[in-house]
Amino acid sequence: MLHDDDHRALGHRLGLFHLQEEAAGSVFWHPRGLQLLRALEEHIRRVVLRQGYREVRSPQVLAQPIWERSGHWTVFRQGMLVVEGEGRALKPVSCPGHMELVRRMAPLASELPLRIAELGLVHRDEPSGALHGLFRLRQFSQDDGHVFCREDQVAGEVVLFVRSLRALYSALGFDQVQVAFSGRPPNRLGGDAVWDRAEALLAQAAGAAGLAWSQQPGEGAFYGPKLEFILRDRLGRAWQCGTIQVDLVLPERFELAFPDGAGERHRPVVLHRALLGSLERFLGILLEHHRGRLPAWLAPEQVVVASLEGGGAGHARNACRILEQAGVRVRLDGRAAALSRKVADAHRLAVPYLVAAGPRDEAKGSVGVRDAIGARRDVQLDSLGAELGRLCAPPPIEGE
Repeated sequence: MLHDDDHRALGHRLGLFHLQEEAAGSVFWHPRGLQLLRALEEHIRRVVLRQGYREVRSPQVLAQPIWERSGHWTVFRQGMLVVEGEGRALKPVSCPGHMELVRRMAPLASELPLRIAELGLVHRDEPSGALHGLFRLRQFSQDDGHVFCREDQVAGEVVLFVRSLRALYSALGFDQVQVAFSGRPPNRLGGDAVWDRAEALLAQAAGAAGLAWSQQPGEGAFYGPKLEFILRDRLGRAWQCGTIQVDLVLPERFELAFPDGAGERHRPVVLHRALLGSLERFLGILLEHHRGRLPAWLAPEQVVVASLEGGGAGHARNACRILEQAGVRVRLDGRAAALSRKVADAHRLAVPYLVAAGPRDEAKGSVGVRDAIGARRDVQLDSLGAELGRLCAPPPIEGE
C-alpha cells in the first residue's frame, strides 16, 4: 500500500496521472497533470531561449547506422527499444539527431557557440522489475540540450549553465545542491589522450564556475566525463538531476568540422547538458518534496473562483475573466454547494488560492481571497488580476 506522500498516491489524489499494466513504463496524463507538465516545460523553454538556445525537434526512430556511429548500438543497445527487424531503434537520447541537425546547419567556426535544445520524448528498454512510478519509465520527456563550441568557450558555457541551474532549483524549492565529477568508465569510446583532455577541460570549467565536487571514478558517459548535480529533498534523499558533459568523441565520429573562412576547418567540442533530466522523474521528486503542494507558479490550477450559495455567479464569472486575462490558470466552481465544501475540495486538490465571490462581495466591488493555509482577506476586483498574477507568476529568468 502506498503512503500518502508517495508521488503515485499524490498523482491519484490530485487527479494528475495514472499508470497501468497495459502501458507499463508510460504515463496516462490527466488534464490537470498535463497542465503541470506543460507549466514545467514552458519554464524550461523560457530558460533555454533566454540563454540563446535554438529549439529543435529530432526523429523518434533512427536507423542502425546512426546508432553505430554514435556508439549506442555497441555500448547501450541493451537499453534501447529496437524495432523493424533490429535495424531501427526508438531514440533513448537526442544526441545523434542533434549531431545530424548541426552537420546540415553547417555553421561557420566564427558562429560558435551554437546552442540547440529539445524538449522531446525518449524511450528506453527498462526491465519490468526496475519500473517505479514516475521515477523509472520506458517513455519520458527529456530536456536535452547541446552546445557546439571551441575549447576556449567551454568554461564560459559551463558557468552560464551552473548559474541558470542554481536559480531554477531554488525556484523549485531546492537550496541544497551537491556536485559530483564522473570520470571515464571502463566501457568507453576514445583513447586515454582524448579522455585526459576532456576531463581537464571539464575540471577547469567547474573551477571557473566556483564548484566544489566529489569524485565518481568510472561513472562518466561512454563518450565523455560529466558533472552531476544532486539535490536533497525534505527527507534527505539524494537525487541526481542536472548534468553537463564534455564530449570530444562524437564530434569526430560524426565528422563535425566547421570552416573558419580562411580555408581551415575546426572540430568543435560538444557539451551535452540537461537541467532536470527526465521531466516526469523530476515531477515525482517535486510532488514528494512538497507533499503535493507545489509552488503557486507551477500548480496546475493556481486559483479556484467559487460562487456562493444565494448568488454571486455573475460576479464569480467576472473574477474568472479578470484572472484569465492576467495569465492565471483558473477554474470556476459554480456548483450549488456550500462554500465550505468548495474550500475543502480546493484544499484537497492543493490549489494555492481560492477566490470567493458572493452578493455582498459584489456590492463592495471586491472578492475574498484565501491562501493555502486558510488566511483570508478582501481584495478589490480592479486589483485582483495584478495581485494574483504577481503571486502566481513564474520566477524571473536572468536577463528578463
